[in-house]
Amino acid sequence: MGTHLFSSRVREDSQRQQEKQELISSLSRTRAQLQQAYSGFNLVSDQDLVESYVFEIKSLQSRYDYLFRRIKELERGI
Repeated sequence: MGTHLFSSRVREDSQRQQEKQELISSLSRTRAQLQQAYSGFNLVSDQDLVESYVFEIKSLQSRYDYLFRRIKELERGI
């Protein structure tokens, strides 16, 4: 019975590590998208485009915050 619990825990740890790596990859992509959105925002003057970039930046920042928080949760074992 102890071996079963050990293998189950190893499998959980492996899945947690895989999820963490996927989240880190998504975090990196989101960071790059944020940088692009800020660059675009700094280049436009049309009010509709400015507003569009503001919404995009807010959306990406929310995604970034979620991914960062989830990575921290996985590191704490939650």
